[in-house]
Amino acid sequence: MQLSLVLASPEDVMTIVSIRNEAAQHLTAHFGNGHWSYLSNEKWVLEGMKGNSRILAAKNGNMIVGTLRLATKKPWAIDIAYFTKVQQPVYLTDMAVHPDWQGKGIGKFMLENVKPFVAAWPAQAIRLDAYDHAAGAGEFYFKCGFTEKGRIVYRNTPLIYFELLV
Repeated sequence: MQLSLVLASPEDVMTIVSIRNEAAQHLTAHFGNGHWSYLSNEKWVLEGMKGNSRILAAKNGNMIVGTLRLATKKPWAIDIAYFTKVQQPVYLTDMAVHPDWQGKGIGKFMLENVKPFVAAWPAQAIRLDAYDHAAGAGEFYFKCGFTEKGRIVYRNTPLIYFELLV
């Protein structure tokens, strides 16, 4: 594999939508309907490329196989009281790996290689929430060096907060 992590461009939007949707459908097929079942669209991905938000694409050669979004704006379900006080955090959302590429280290590769993008912001921490459910990726984030900061229920959705200081 020839993996790279790059800033996504508007030309990548439909591929990113497809990856997010195929990953959501894969989770739904294995775990039933849940918050992970929501499908993405072109408008949402384009919005994720504006302002204080960046979408990154994991590529194997020229083919996008995974994606994630970094933003300085706090997502709705995050309560900052659980996290380490830092001057500027970034929030990781919308991480997805195409089902054909899952289990091959793509997600781990993205998290290992996202740090230079975060440091260039500059930010001192990556924060996220994961579903506290078998469909969630809590164990994965823990294995990738993130620290669990708390467990909450937000609008009937059990979540785990994670943080990685950079």
